[in-house]
Amino acid sequence: MAENKIPKRSEVPEELTWNLGDMFESDEAWYKENEALKEMPGRIAAFQGKLGESAEMLLSFFRLEDEVELRLSPLYGYASCKNDQDQGNSVYQDMRGKAMSTFVAISSAAAFATPEIMAIPEDTLNLFFVAQPELETYRRSLYRIRRRAEHILTPAEETLLAAAGEMAQSPDNIGSVFRNADLKFPEVEDKDGGKHQLTSGSFVPLLESSDRVLRKNTFDAYYDRLGEFKNTIASTLDAEFKQRRFFATARKYPNTLAAALDETEVPQEVYLNLIEAVHANLDKMYRYVSLRKKMLGVDELHMYDVYTPIVADAAEKISYEQAKETVLEALQVLGDDYVELLKEGFNNRWIDVYENEGKRGGAYSSGNSRPHPYVLLNHKDTLDSMFTLAHEMGHALHSYHSCKVQPVSTSEYVIFVAEVASTCNEVLLMRHLLAKTTDKKQRAYLINHFLDSFKGTVYRQTMFAEFELEIGRMAERGEALTADALSAKYHELNKLYFGPDMVSDDGIALEWARIPHFFYNYYVFQYATGFSAAVAIANRILSEGETAVSDYKKFLSSGGSSDPISLLKIAGVDMSTPDPVNSALQLFGELVDEMEKLV
Repeated sequence: MAENKIPKRSEVPEELTWNLGDMFESDEAWYKENEALKEMPGRIAAFQGKLGESAEMLLSFFRLEDEVELRLSPLYGYASCKNDQDQGNSVYQDMRGKAMSTFVAISSAAAFATPEIMAIPEDTLNLFFVAQPELETYRRSLYRIRRRAEHILTPAEETLLAAAGEMAQSPDNIGSVFRNADLKFPEVEDKDGGKHQLTSGSFVPLLESSDRVLRKNTFDAYYDRLGEFKNTIASTLDAEFKQRRFFATARKYPNTLAAALDETEVPQEVYLNLIEAVHANLDKMYRYVSLRKKMLGVDELHMYDVYTPIVADAAEKISYEQAKETVLEALQVLGDDYVELLKEGFNNRWIDVYENEGKRGGAYSSGNSRPHPYVLLNHKDTLDSMFTLAHEMGHALHSYHSCKVQPVSTSEYVIFVAEVASTCNEVLLMRHLLAKTTDKKQRAYLINHFLDSFKGTVYRQTMFAEFELEIGRMAERGEALTADALSAKYHELNKLYFGPDMVSDDGIALEWARIPHFFYNYYVFQYATGFSAAVAIANRILSEGETAVSDYKKFLSSGGSSDPISLLKIAGVDMSTPDPVNSALQLFGELVDEMEKLV
């Protein structure tokens, strides 16, 4: 497809678009099903007050929930995909709105279920399992509801907390509106006096420029402007941690970290082990920083030099057809059955490939895997796009395996393991490319791509996680999160993570003010743990072969059938120890070694 003109949706060849007819043969069929689902809230409400009456009643309710999932998932999936393929189409904007209304109505009708299930005495529930063995299918679902019993309050208190929930979103909402709508920046000049528009979106692309004057002016202008509002932004972050403290205390958790991680059954030790392991491997990061300084040929390396490429452009155009073939070759190590599934996705239009007018940006694999997953790309015939293809198909086949093997109630996996399969595919692709590349320039280009992924995903996200942990502890001690306190802590961590060869410019102390993830309640650490687990699994697959592949496929097929730490152990990775992070960063060090020799 021509790169200089973005086509209209109607101009995209059909074979390069996804086939949504596998969900609904027509929009009319979708509208008919949406209308039919309007009876569902009434069917659900009929169970209210009865879940503890008998094993049969509880089983019937869970089976109805399964039916809801099997019907609602494609309903919402079809509407979302239709909307995402052309967001300017008002028909599909309306369809998506209707799907959301149906979802909300059904969810609201089922709100009684959790407190009723919580209220069933343990002895009674044990008798239910004996009386109705088919309830075993839902033991995991029951456990996930009941495991947090000590943190569930009285109905009146729960009602009060629920009412406070919308208010608790205010710090994140205010921060988002400020960053994305109200915050404006001046134009910045390059070395030739040319003007460039600076926005939150253009900030990193401008820092990728080879023009160091432009990079410095961009960095200074951005943080100077951010500094004018540092007290306002700090106040929103202070409010965020105050509401976390409120809810953690109300639900009888020892601290905000425990409250957040308990949602997905991740022990606090996993979070703390990650930070400890990365600290133990900071020497490798320091060597990478030193290498960057050397390759850029600068007397001082500044924070505005972090994003610019350090390898002279060795990029080759990689067509979509070439990308598919290379991905198939790289993932052959996962067996013929895995490759055949990939081919099925490639050949049967699971994927929407190229950009068109109005199409949603970025890339994703839909969570809906019935009858199969759908993948949205905006392919650009680059190395990055090839890795994105491998990444999203990793998500897709994880979902496919889980939905095929698991009952409906345990087919969805939690966010802690969500990035493992996708990143494992990327690691296998990178190792494949390196194994068949001897050209020094090309190897350096590939290794740099991999090193940047490591740096951005493991080191940087762990630094964010440590900052969030530290300010959470400050809040729990009753300390106000002032702009000066936040900046001092962030500057300290930046110096620790980048080491002696990096000039930690004053402006970087304000970077916390531009990162939305600090409002996501201890979320970012999962990027680093997921990447580390994926590297460990890929290494095991390449070194042990069939046994490791078999274990990995069991993991892919496990959905949410157990807690995430136990699921990863199936694949041979124990995230309750620092070993996977140490192993991943050992590979990072080996790649730095090779890069030093190549240059």
